[in-house]
Amino acid sequence: MTRKRRSDAEDNRRRLVEVARAAFAADGLDLPVREIARRAGMGAATVYRHFPSRDDLVAAVLAERVARCEEDMRADLADPDSRRALRGAILRFAERQAHDRGLNDALLGSHAAGAAFAGLRRAHAAAFARLVERARRDGAVRHQVSVEDARTALRAIAYLRALPAPSASSAIPRLTRVLLDGLLNEEESGPGAPTGPAHAEGGSPG
Repeated sequence: MTRKRRSDAEDNRRRLVEVARAAFAADGLDLPVREIARRAGMGAATVYRHFPSRDDLVAAVLAERVARCEEDMRADLADPDSRRALRGAILRFAERQAHDRGLNDALLGSHAAGAAFAGLRRAHAAAFARLVERARRDGAVRHQVSVEDARTALRAIAYLRALPAPSASSAIPRLTRVLLDGLLNEEESGPGAPTGPAHAEGGSPG
């Protein structure tokens, strides 16, 4: 295979994963492969050339999603402002519940496609616990807030993704704001925490 053909093949694969991710997120993992091919502007044969089965395509999409989550969590753990880091992690989680419904059903529910990522999910949960514990030490969360409290907040947010899409898109941000008000102290704290209005909206979803 020539370099150009390899490059074209890699571009096609990336395009398929990108289109499939959006399609699965919006319409669920049962969307026909032919429909994904149509949305990507390709033939079904091209899809099967890159992904011999539906399961292969689903696995590629979920792997890409999990990799993004890992990158975000590493960035949060590296952030010296523990309040901003925890707030950003919760906001991104909420955004994904609202907009990546099909993927979340696979990763967080009982769908067989999510089973391969169970270990990574546990690692991600442990990293989130470290974010909460660090914020507790820094006084960035209210004194009575525990790791389990923060996890319960995530479960409450995730529960709302079962609503019809328009309702979920409206309710999840509202609930998230209420939960953040209950979890976080008003004043930012922690080592390296900047002050002033320019920092007030830091930590928005990546």
